Amino acid sequence: MILYDSALSSDCYKVRLLLALLAIPHDTSQVGDYPAAEHMSDAHRAISPRGRLPVLVDGALVLDDTVAILVHLAARHDTTGIWFSAAPGQIAQWLGVARELAASLGAARRLSLFQTGADTAPLLGAGRPLLDWLDQHLWLANAEGQYFLCGHTPSIADIACFPDTALAQQAGLDLRLYPSIRRWHDHIRRLAGFIVMPGIFHR
Repeated sequence: MILYDSALSSDCYKVRLLLALLAIPHDTSQVGDYPAAEHMSDAHRAISPRGRLPVLVDGALVLDDTVAILVHLAARHDTTGIWFSAAPGQIAQWLGVARELAASLGAARRLSLFQTGADTAPLLGAGRPLLDWLDQHLWLANAEGQYFLCGHTPSIADIACFPDTALAQQAGLDLRLYPSIRRWHDHIRRLAGFIVMPGIFHR
């Protein structure tokens, strides 16, 4: 198994994190996406014709969509049955939310990091209601003794939504306004096998 990866990409981190939590042996190949744009090179397009990151090569299977990779890893390599099959409908809904978070907060973070002076206001405006909704959902779940998005145990929904919310401060948002989200972040950081990335640390 080979992961084509970029260290600063939140999408790539989602895959690295699940690989670590599931203790899946794999090799990693670093691809510079900004400013080098190596993901658009002919060599990378031979693997991912769309020039996407991350890319997972698992035998003859090649996947270059983050959500598809998370589903594949959980379906094929999770021996506990919690990461995807425990609540597939709920998980699928949160995976849709994760795409919205990446398109709003994730995009705002990239602009803030790599294109100084870019207008991130519209992206942050789209992301804040998602954070408000997520914080309320987690507050209600906490009241029932549940600390993850889909119940008492973590799932790929948590892995998909975690990075773009945890890195929202790099886009200029104050996470102190979202106490339930910060509590959820702490529970994810406590998981055995948790790994860090630039901007995301251990507790």
